[in-house]
Amino acid sequence: MASSSQPPIPSDKRFLIFFDFDETLVDETSDDMVVQAAPGQTLPGWLKDTYQPGHYNQYMQRVLAYLAEQGVTESQIRAVMEKLPATPGMLTLLQFLRTRPPQDFEAVLLSDANTFFVEAWLRRASARPLFHRIFTNPATFNRDGRLVMRPFHSHDCPRCPENMCKQSVLREYVTRRAQERGRPYERVLYVGDGANDFCPATALGPRDVAFPRRDFPMHRLITEMHEAMPGEFRAVTVPWAGAEEVVQRLRKILAE
Repeated sequence: MASSSQPPIPSDKRFLIFFDFDETLVDETSDDMVVQAAPGQTLPGWLKDTYQPGHYNQYMQRVLAYLAEQGVTESQIRAVMEKLPATPGMLTLLQFLRTRPPQDFEAVLLSDANTFFVEAWLRRASARPLFHRIFTNPATFNRDGRLVMRPFHSHDCPRCPENMCKQSVLREYVTRRAQERGRPYERVLYVGDGANDFCPATALGPRDVAFPRRDFPMHRLITEMHEAMPGEFRAVTVPWAGAEEVVQRLRKILAE
């Protein structure tokens, strides 16, 4: 499984916390916002018309190719990403994690964006060192100045886009880390917003905590599952509108 190369993670972390990126860490969708770098800050209709549901990754590859053809540079794309606003309270949450003893949290970013978008924003926000691992679609600039994005992996989950099932990433990571550590985490925590964050949240256990952004698709899907199949969704659910609410629950968890 590809991820940003990082040094070995210490085995003393108590809690594993996953974060989504788009509309969780940042208050926009980075794939939509990169269009601001295009001439006229818009895409031609013929390009928009090539989008097919479930094949967003391929569509974004075409968008990035179009930007390169229009002369959009790496620095222009980076500038757009660096300006993405954090979601309400998210910088407070990141600062909270930054000031905790190192054995408290192992933070992992799990995103269907791409490495360039994610890393550009994290570095600008001085948040890159917080994340022990980043799992997202790999993207690098080629010799022609085009940002080339590849699918993260392939999978057979019918719920998720074909390039990434976050549940399979989460399960594999948790299993591997438990083997490396010789013990499980006290709790696994997941902060997200989208439908593709619901899938990994269904793998959480009764001591784990799902933090869906209030009234976003992940929250609605959890609510629907609770109503249709009581007891099927096992994790504690803590919706948030501002990430300070996540901080409040983390403080309680640490105090237990």
